[in-house]
Amino acid sequence: MRGLTRGGSRPVATRRRRAEALLLVLVVAVAAFGHAAAAMAMTGELPRATYEFAASMALIALAGHLAVRRYAAYADPLILPLALLLSGLGLVLLYRLDPTYAHKFKSEATASGQLIWTVIGFAVALVTLAALRDHRRLQRYIYLCMATALVLLMAPAFFPGDTYGAKRWIFIGSFSLQPGEFVKIMIAVFFAGYLVVHKDSLALTGRKVLGVRLPPGRQLAPILTIWVLSLLVLIFERDLGTSLIFFGLFVVMLYVATERAGWILTGLVMAAIGAFVVGSTEPHVKGRIVAWQHPFDIYLPPAQRPPGLISDQAAQALFSFGSGGMTGTGLGRGHPELVGFAGRSDFILSTVGEELGLAGVMAVLVLYALLVQRGLRTALGAHDGFGKLLATGLAAALALQVFVVAGGVTGLIPLTGKALPFLAKGGSSLVANWVMIALLIRISDSGERRREAERASPEAESTQPVPSARPGSRGARGTA
Repeated sequence: MRGLTRGGSRPVATRRRRAEALLLVLVVAVAAFGHAAAAMAMTGELPRATYEFAASMALIALAGHLAVRRYAAYADPLILPLALLLSGLGLVLLYRLDPTYAHKFKSEATASGQLIWTVIGFAVALVTLAALRDHRRLQRYIYLCMATALVLLMAPAFFPGDTYGAKRWIFIGSFSLQPGEFVKIMIAVFFAGYLVVHKDSLALTGRKVLGVRLPPGRQLAPILTIWVLSLLVLIFERDLGTSLIFFGLFVVMLYVATERAGWILTGLVMAAIGAFVVGSTEPHVKGRIVAWQHPFDIYLPPAQRPPGLISDQAAQALFSFGSGGMTGTGLGRGHPELVGFAGRSDFILSTVGEELGLAGVMAVLVLYALLVQRGLRTALGAHDGFGKLLATGLAAALALQVFVVAGGVTGLIPLTGKALPFLAKGGSSLVANWVMIALLIRISDSGERRREAERASPEAESTQPVPSARPGSRGARGTA
């Protein structure tokens, strides 16, 4: 009877995996159709690469489904298909961009390399799922995670050179690593473990200052440390995106753990102060703010441009969205090369806006929103405090990264230079995001497995002896 719902219905694990299998079939079909549409628009024929891409996606989907069925049979059936669909769309977009960039910039193709990194990231996720049978084991290593995260976070500052004005890579020969993508996972693990232990002190003790209850110094010190570190990342690495995600993740998890809205206000004030100070003094960050405020002034004569405005990418992205309209020009029929090389990272969303239109952009954002929603639903279903906070942190990290990238490309906030999860080019980003998916699947499986174990034995509750109330007791009077 284990795994059955009340009333003797089909096992929950079987129903969930069947739904996942059907969704994965749909994902492979959508990705293959997108690849074929882009190829037909650019070359007028269906190349062999389309069949190879479809076969690769089918094998990845099959391996993922079998692994989840074996190691996390009760997991949420939407998490894996949503992540794989976003990865498939990213591969289609890179395949479409390769000929354009090769013609204009003489750059090498990246779609095949991105497919290899997708397989690597997917394999790492499956290994994580198989090795980590209980997410609560991570709670033993929260301080090790934090120490490693701090080392990785500050490491790019000690490497020479920068890329697009920011220091966010570690270079070892021809190999490069973007540690910030892995840091967000380690920080989420640390925050979850730390807040589970200290949430009562953060929520109930301390003095009130201007209507906000501040915790004692021992508990306040880590908060101030996180704030200072986020500023140091801004100053020495000029990485606005990582700094925003780093500090925003902590504020979100702090609010969830303590249920005190004052922490949101405190975090916004601290972030605003830090952004103002660094934005006023650091030239690279200041240049991004100027480009956000005056994107079209780049087309003025040099003498009339605002100081620090040197890039036309923000303006070209807005032109892309405008030319795409509601339904877009169609895959392979736009001009994403006008945005430049950034079209393969944060500005890949502008390619979606131009060739798939507002409808395509909204569809992509809805996919991200659904993935975040499943992460939060996983947090609600977790049976332990650490799992709840960890799932919340992972979902929040994904939401924050999508917000800073999409907000920067659309002109809502200054540009940050972060990679759009799953869609944009980047091996580090892909591997880290697939590890996040594996952790969410593991927490989801644990929570649902616990609930089904409780539902499968309702007679255990009904057979418990009910103590009889003595005459004259409060219980007897209450039933009179």
